[in-house]
Amino acid sequence: MPAMKNRELDLSEFPAGTVTEFTTLVCLACIFDIFTKQLNLAPRTAFSEIKRHTPAIEELTTRGAKRPYFDSDEKHPHCPYCGSAKRWLARFDTYCIEGGKTTDAPRRALLKKMPQSGDQFLVLEKKSDSRAVFFEWLDTLRLQLDLSNEHWLLEATRNYLERREPKTNWEEVFGAMRAVRRSNRLAEGWERDGGRLFLAPRIYSEALLIQYLVSRSQAHGGMTLEGRLTLMDLIRRLRYSGYLDQVGITEHEPGEVFEKLIDRLASTSDWSRDTSDRVIGSKKTTKKASRKSSKSRKSKTAGPAAPDEIIAERVKLHYIIDRRDFLEKAKSVYASYAA
Repeated sequence: MPAMKNRELDLSEFPAGTVTEFTTLVCLACIFDIFTKQLNLAPRTAFSEIKRHTPAIEELTTRGAKRPYFDSDEKHPHCPYCGSAKRWLARFDTYCIEGGKTTDAPRRALLKKMPQSGDQFLVLEKKSDSRAVFFEWLDTLRLQLDLSNEHWLLEATRNYLERREPKTNWEEVFGAMRAVRRSNRLAEGWERDGGRLFLAPRIYSEALLIQYLVSRSQAHGGMTLEGRLTLMDLIRRLRYSGYLDQVGITEHEPGEVFEKLIDRLASTSDWSRDTSDRVIGSKKTTKKASRKSSKSRKSKTAGPAAPDEIIAERVKLHYIIDRRDFLEKAKSVYASYAA
């Protein structure tokens, strides 16, 4: 579950949307019972083994954790497996940082500031791709928003713009913001007029797409600034606005168009770049042709070049696991068992 507590680590140097926080609880009573009652280990031996425990990334970040891990938003949680009270529970705080040019420097600076003794922090890495990271970002955003409050549309737009242009102070821009509109005058960028924010057509279209993805349901489509739209409605609007032509999507089948839209948004975290910059690779023939075939080609008219294929980028995810609460609580629980 995304962490709801105040941040203990200074993450202010990271661009918005590049760090995801998770908080997972673990029941030490369950763990000690396994070591002492089922494995017949002495409390001190069990304590030594537990201190060396390194949770898997999936155990700390997957929604719907399994025993002895669990999620809870209660102020005074209890273990759902054995009923133990809060003093028997420990907390793991996990920070997932997307690797990239904008995060590498602040990540290294953060690691230097963290205490190095006693395995208080654990740093792990995991290879992923931009598509998986994009959907994880969407899922986290959906959990943070209150979809029953119409204000979530502005919040979703702000989160999209923060990820698109991380150097802009969007909290200040969205202060007292009442509405977001499509601009027929701006070719690119945005401008604010009082309580209204005007976005260039291309940016506005992508904001609609993000809103649809966050709120979509199988039966009723998704809510956007243009009202509730089905997938067909959304694609029709994007086509008539010229967005699909602008980004080079020529398919007509809705499913194919939707996949192309997802690939384009997920292909890079820097959405402000042109489509040509997003291409990771294209097939090119490097084999030299014979002189004869070269002459024959000169007389032929070159056909239109095939469009480049957008390929998901490789992304390295850096996980920082805060074990301080776990180590302190494990020591306290050991004292109870050893008494």
